[in-house]
Amino acid sequence: MPKKADTIGSRIRYWRLRRSGMTQAVLAGLAGVSQSYVSQVESGRKTIDRRSTLVAIAAALQVTVADLLGQGAEPGDPARDSAAECVPAIWSALIEIEDGERRPSTRSSRALDADITRTDQLRALSNYPAMARMLPGLLLESAAAGGTVLARVAYQASTCLRHLGYRHLALNAARVAVTAAEDVEEPAWLGASRFAYVQSLPIESASLAARAADRSLTELHAGAGDERVRQMLGQLHLSAALTSTVGGRPDVGRDHLTEAARAAASLGDPPDGAGFNGCGFGPTNVQLWEMSIAAELGESGRVIELSRAVRPQVLAASIRQQSYWLDLGRALADGGRRDAEALAAFVQAERAAPAPFALNPLAHDAVLAIAHRAKRRAIPDDLRLLAGRMGINLAT
Repeated sequence: MPKKADTIGSRIRYWRLRRSGMTQAVLAGLAGVSQSYVSQVESGRKTIDRRSTLVAIAAALQVTVADLLGQGAEPGDPARDSAAECVPAIWSALIEIEDGERRPSTRSSRALDADITRTDQLRALSNYPAMARMLPGLLLESAAAGGTVLARVAYQASTCLRHLGYRHLALNAARVAVTAAEDVEEPAWLGASRFAYVQSLPIESASLAARAADRSLTELHAGAGDERVRQMLGQLHLSAALTSTVGGRPDVGRDHLTEAARAAASLGDPPDGAGFNGCGFGPTNVQLWEMSIAAELGESGRVIELSRAVRPQVLAASIRQQSYWLDLGRALADGGRRDAEALAAFVQAERAAPAPFALNPLAHDAVLAIAHRAKRRAIPDDLRLLAGRMGINLAT
């Protein structure tokens, strides 16, 4: 298998050659892109900006998108390695809960609530390695309490695992959250859990994710009198907007985005920057998702235009601030004419959420692509330092 230092492009080349020496032209034909595009991606001169392109290339190579991204399987990344030791215990706890086993509680309700609050704080800071260390015991303790307590912690586990690259386990955690919320018929937490489920589905299942979001929207509509439910309905519309776009239905995606914007306008941004369960639903979050959807459509100019009206700092979750800077940086880097501005945006993205930025294979590739273009000149010190913090060694 490719080493961690490799790019998405080098993994594509690895798997292409494993397929009986498949040529770039054949891969390009199967994936619906040009041979020149495949060549530039494999050499590191160009990055893949669209999820749908990743899906098409993975399908042509008969591998998963996770194989191309190198997620959840490659050691050597300090941010992930510190959490990876905890993942087997998290997995074991999820299996135990799914099998219906419940251990007696060893903590008082006050102590349990304090720990859950702490993991929520870590989630807002995108400190997923620290979350992972708390989750094995916290999952088992919350299972003893059940109901919304378990739904909340399982949601946290799903978010943490997904951002660490363990999407298959994130899906297990989301299912635990859904079951817990269904058991107590709590619409707001059911909405949050359904959102976690949709977010955890693999990229290849974008159409399934869009349908799952649609079903949840229908199921939760009756509870729209509760502001918390309205926030989660908005989040589900946003998720459906992106997954529909990835699945080749941008028209449906636009309809969902319009519904989300309408709901956000009536609610406004959450006064505390977090809202129910830290989802941050409101006009600012809608704008951030609109940037991501424009990036998926390959509309770099539109991403840059949208960014001018967004103030991501009004949201408490650092991952949303990182999303802004990462989408903007990748749009600025498109074409290679604004690399200095792109680098400045990537530095801001890393500052907002260091661990997930270092773990993001798309960020990794974008930084390497800028370095590749800079070799004709001198690699800027800021680029070399950023790459070093991401575990990328740029040779002098």
